[in-house]
Amino acid sequence: MNEPAHHRPTTEVLSDTMAANPGDCISLDALLQPLRNRAFGVLLLLLAIPNFLPVPIGIGGIMGVLVVGLGLEMLCGLEQPLVPRWLRRKTIRHATLERFLKRSTRLLGWLERLCRPRMERLTQRPWSMLSGLVLVLLGTLLALPIPFTNYLFGIVLLAFAFALLERDGGLLLLLWIGSAVLVGTSIAYGGEIGNALVDMFHRVF
Repeated sequence: MNEPAHHRPTTEVLSDTMAANPGDCISLDALLQPLRNRAFGVLLLLLAIPNFLPVPIGIGGIMGVLVVGLGLEMLCGLEQPLVPRWLRRKTIRHATLERFLKRSTRLLGWLERLCRPRMERLTQRPWSMLSGLVLVLLGTLLALPIPFTNYLFGIVLLAFAFALLERDGGLLLLLWIGSAVLVGTSIAYGGEIGNALVDMFHRVF
């Protein structure tokens, strides 16, 4: 009997999914299918990927807004993300995913060894709503045009993704605390962040 998907290494599931869908690209729906009950984690993993790749300046802003949207869905108590049909049909290049897996082998391997199902109640409602709030805050900071922060927030988002994928409530608890310190420190000592928040407020309103 096959082992449940969340007990298999996430990178192994992704590699198998890519192998089962040959071609230059793979759809988001195909990536979500084998881990449908861990869709929040999969989407968060995909949103973290661009932070580790050479991409155009400003991509952090786009990813940050999407992370905020994902966090809001969790904050509202949804058990699975609402993914529009047009978005599920969007494709991701195989080469991009392979490049990410190759560049992040050591980090991903460490996260997979660290994570395991424990304190699973913290991955479910109402505690998942707290994870949503934290993601909204992290996504907001990621969206701000602050230099040299994408990699840092990318690592935090990766850890969140694996905690959700593996139902690791223990890691989530550490991430809540660490993220609170990170957000508090950024606001208290980041003059650039304050200026960026004011600038973003003026742009929106």
